[in-house]
Order: sequence, then C-alpha cells, then structure tokens
Amino acid sequence: MTGDDVLAGLDPEQRAVAEAVRGPVCVLAGAGTGKTRAITHRIAHAVQTGVVDAQGVLAVTFTTRAAGELRQRLRQLGTPGVQARTFHAAALRQLTYFWPKVIGGSAPSVIESKLPLLVEASRLIRRSPDRSELRDIASEIEWAKVTQIGHEDYVAAAAKAHRSPPAPAEEIARLYEAYEQLRRERHLVDFETILELTAAVMTEHPDVANQIRQQYRYFVVDEYQDVNPLQKLLLDTWLGGRDDLCVVGDPNQTIYSFTGATPRYLTGFSVEHPNASLIKLVRDYRSTPEVVSLANLVIAKGKSPHRLELVAQRPEGPAPTFSEHDDEPAEAAGVARAIRKLIDKGVSPREIAVLFRVNAQSEAYEEALAKAEIPYLVRGADRFFERPEVRRAVVLLRGAARSASGEPLAQEVHGILGGIGLTPVPPGGGKAREEWESLRALADLAEDLAAEGADLPAFVVELERRASEQHAPPVEGVTLASLHAAKGLEWDAVFLVGLTDGMMPIIYAETPEQIEEERRLLYVGITRARVHLGLSWALARAPGGRKGRRPSRFLDGLTGRPMRSSAPSGTATAPRRAVAAPVNCRVCGKTLVAAAEQKLGRCSTCPSDYDEALLEALKAWRTSMAKEAKVPPYVVFTDVTLQAIAERAPRSEQELLSIAGIGKVKLDRYGAAVLDICRTHP
Repeated sequence: MTGDDVLAGLDPEQRAVAEAVRGPVCVLAGAGTGKTRAITHRIAHAVQTGVVDAQGVLAVTFTTRAAGELRQRLRQLGTPGVQARTFHAAALRQLTYFWPKVIGGSAPSVIESKLPLLVEASRLIRRSPDRSELRDIASEIEWAKVTQIGHEDYVAAAAKAHRSPPAPAEEIARLYEAYEQLRRERHLVDFETILELTAAVMTEHPDVANQIRQQYRYFVVDEYQDVNPLQKLLLDTWLGGRDDLCVVGDPNQTIYSFTGATPRYLTGFSVEHPNASLIKLVRDYRSTPEVVSLANLVIAKGKSPHRLELVAQRPEGPAPTFSEHDDEPAEAAGVARAIRKLIDKGVSPREIAVLFRVNAQSEAYEEALAKAEIPYLVRGADRFFERPEVRRAVVLLRGAARSASGEPLAQEVHGILGGIGLTPVPPGGGKAREEWESLRALADLAEDLAAEGADLPAFVVELERRASEQHAPPVEGVTLASLHAAKGLEWDAVFLVGLTDGMMPIIYAETPEQIEEERRLLYVGITRARVHLGLSWALARAPGGRKGRRPSRFLDGLTGRPMRSSAPSGTATAPRRAVAAPVNCRVCGKTLVAAAEQKLGRCSTCPSDYDEALLEALKAWRTSMAKEAKVPPYVVFTDVTLQAIAERAPRSEQELLSIAGIGKVKLDRYGAAVLDICRTHP
C-alpha cells in the first residue's frame, strides 16, 4: 500500500488523525467513531511515508485482544512489523531481556493471581478471611500499588480517597506488607511490580534506557482515559522527554477510577503538551440516531466539561423502550419474552446482550432465559482460553494433533470434546451450562475451519494463535454481562436491566465524582447497542414485596411515560398489569404453566399421538437448514417446537402460526417447507 491508499475511505476527522504523523497528538474519540481505524491508518501512513520504521513503533493498549486486533489491522494495511502490546506485555518483555545483564541471575516469575500469596499472608498475621473477601482485598492492594502507595501509607491514603475497603484499613495494610514480603522472598512479580521494575531499571541504568529508546521512537496509547499513575510513570520513562506520542481516549467512558485509572492525563494532555494537535472523532457509525440521542442526553445531564456529543451516521431505527415491572422475576421474564420476539424476527442470540450493574443480578436472567429455552452465556472476568475446560480441551486436541488419525476435522474434534462434556443437548444452567457453551464454541470453530479445508494440526495452530491474542471464538447465545465487562463490545440488541437508584448509581457511590462515574457507566451500556435498546427496572425485589424502589435518577426526564412491559425495540407494548389469556391443555383441559407445555399445547404427562416418521423428517430438514445457514439447529426451531409441529401436523399457515414459537418471520422463512413436509406425512 502507498500512503494515499492508506488514507482512502477515511472520513475527514479520521483522515486528520492519519495525517497527523508527528506528535504530540490527542484524539478524543467517542463510542463507535472508528478510533481503531483512525490510529492504525495513522501508523500505516507514517510508516509508508517514511516518517518512522515499523520496528520503531510501540502501540500500547489495555487488553491482549485489543493488541491482537491492532496487529491484525496493521498487517492488512501492509505494516506487519509494528509492536502492539499491552503495558504489561511490553514491560515484561523488556524486563526479562535486561534482567540477567543488569541485575544478574534469572528473571523473577510472574504470578497471575495474588490470592495464593494472600492466603499465606493471612496466616502470617493470624487472620482468616474467606476467598471472596481476599479477592476484594487483592483489588484494594492493586489500587494502592498502581497509585504508588506503600503499605505504610495505605490507611491515610484510603481515607483521603474515600475508599470503602472490604476490611478494616489497618488489617489491609498488614496484609499488604506481608504479601509484599512473601513476593520478594520468593522472587516473584505481579503485574504492578512488572511496570514498576521496568521503569526503575531504565532509570537506574542509562544504557538500558538508551537501548530501549533507540528501539522505540514512536508511541501510540489507546484507551488513554484508563491510564493509571504507574502506567503513566512507565510511559514517561519510555519517552525520555520526547513527544512523538499519540493518545486516544474518550472522557465519557472513564469507568475504572476505582482501580486507580484517571482521565486527567487525557483531559490535561494539552496542558502537558501545549503544542499538541487535538482532534475529535464524533461521527458514530455503530448506533442508530435513536440510541445516539439517548446516550447524548444521559451524558449531557452530567457535570463533565469534557464530554463529546456524538453525531449518528446510521439510518433511523426503533426508539429505545423503558419498562417498569412489579418485581425482579417479572422484569427478567419480560426481558426473556422480548428476546424471544427478537430471535423470532431473525436476530441472532449472539447479537443480543443483557447488561447489569453487578454480577449477582445474573441469576434471575439465567433462570428466565433457560425457562424460555433461549441459549445464553455468562461473560465474566475470566478469559476464554484460561477457562479450565478450554485449557483441558486444548491440551487434548494438541495431543491428538501429534498423531492425527486422518478423520474429518469436525468429526475428530466432536469426538474429543464429547469425552469431556460436550453433549448434543446443553445442560440446564449454572457452571455446567457455561462449560458446555465453551466446548460448543470450540466445536463450532472446528466446523467453520473444516469447511475451509483445515485438518486437526491446522486447527490447533489456529487455537494457539487465537489464545495468544485472546481472540475467543463466538458463542451462540445471549450474552449476560456486567456493564464493566461489556466495555469495548457491541451487539444489535442490548437490554439494560435493574436500573433503580441504589443499583444505578450503586448505593456506595457517594461523592459527586463517584456519581458521575456511574452516569458514565450507564452511557457505556447505552452505546453498546447498535439498533435495539431496552431499559428496565423493578419496583420490588421479590413477588409480593414492598414496591419502594424508584427508577434511576439518570433516567429523570428521559422516559416520558414509562412503557409497561419489556418489549423489543419497534414492537407494540402491552400494559404491565395485563394478564395473558391462559393456555389450556388440549387433552385434559388443565391450565398450562411451563413454557415447554404451553408450546406443546398439552401437559407433559398427557398422551399424544404423532407420526414418528414426520418428526424425523422435520429434524432432518432442520439439520439441513442449519448447515446451510451456518447456525445451530435450535436457531431454526427448538426440539420442543418440532415436537409440537409433529403432534399437530398443521396443514395451513394459520394452523402453523397457532403453535407457540412460530411467528411471522419464521413462517415467511420456513413455513412453506414445513407445511410441505407435513402434507407428505398423513
């Protein structure tokens, strides 16, 4: 590619970023405005025009997956030699290389988790916290370390910062001291120490600093609003007084202040670098004007002087919906109904997300989706390739690849994964369901690669590449995630749930700064949606409870008159208190409650005659359709729906529509084929 090729197709603001090849440059990039596109084209343009060698560029981001995406895009732009890494990966590489030369001996080992050492530290100070409390204490120690606070200063610093520590501050200080003592004695480093030691080695050894600075002359830092003081210290040490630095961030998406991150480095960039170029990206290519408008309204009611107002570029879409419910189970059931309608209209489950403030809210939605026979996955802090079931599967696949049998890839992978829990039908829920979904994602990836002619060794190589870049395969199911875990992701349809005061903003957000961060968290949730957006809340926790809750203060003046049900965007809504007509068993007449029984139109214990050949013909047809569309069979029709079709043997479109789970979209898509099959089986 030439420099002109790299600039083709960029909008005016993105092009301005790409052409600002000399730093300092500050890019304020709103949600969905193409910031990754802008900065990768800037790097490629600088390399193609001879401003810098590819090997002299260090692009820094916050997640391994984001770094992998940067490298992939740069390869596509003809610039494969650029180093794109996380702060920790870049620092660890340098520290490991120079340690034997300047310190002597082997480099320290890296600990992935602080918990094992904290357990021992607890014993040393004769304390017995439970594991969940230790996780919170680990987070508190991480905050202290990234803000450069030692154990001796922790108590005063925590009080000054209005921290709400999970244990008495004095006890955390003692644990912090014991943890650091054990870590040093055992020649270990954690993620914070990696950054601290790298900066220290460069400061104390000018020859090391000169070598690193000769290598890296051109810096780009993504998500700059999330930089913490320790990362800023290392970045300044890398720069060594130079200013060829481009930073990219969005002050509206500052949601990690509790971890030590601060937006002041982004918002104060022009003060630190008076000659900096400042470019704003505000054209939102992700969301519809309706979603963008709501996001702008929410953030405009805040007190930040640095907010960006997005300008939607997509065509108009459905208006966001606001739903009030009597209690949390009713809210979860309403969201499940809305999701079912979207799926029936053709929206893929993997393009739908339910986002909540805290992980404890997940359970109600897991139950509601399982009851509605909607596949789902829970997205937590754990990385896909670090999950125990995935690591075990990769080990088995790697071993099998060394002595590949020559069987078709998909068949071989299914056989291996079947031995560790991949069953034809998913488990009901909980941890077993999460593990099944992980294995199912690996099997789906194998099927995709098999279609491209890959064998088992090639599949394992692809898995290892994806693991190094944290590029997890997509999982077919509705995503359940916290708002924090959803940052950086996007879906066609998003449901923001539990939006009550005390949850959004969270009850322990007390200071004006903490309240504003909660507002930004809601903004992040809204901007995850491309087309459909639903916001909901419940007046009570449990059925029959006191309805004392009120909607989030962030929604004041935005909802108009709240809609009374959780319906998908663009669909008609019914009053919340309206009662659906009962569905009676067509055999015994009893009122049906279970979703599966309502779909069948009979009690599960009542007898029913159907043609087994018809059911098998329907299943064979469904398999064929699923393969053609490259989707799991249940996306076409669930087993229960096929059973209901086989039992009723419909002969007309009206009879087919009377079966629960079959709407107009499915009728248009599959109706003719299904009726043809039914008519050929009297």
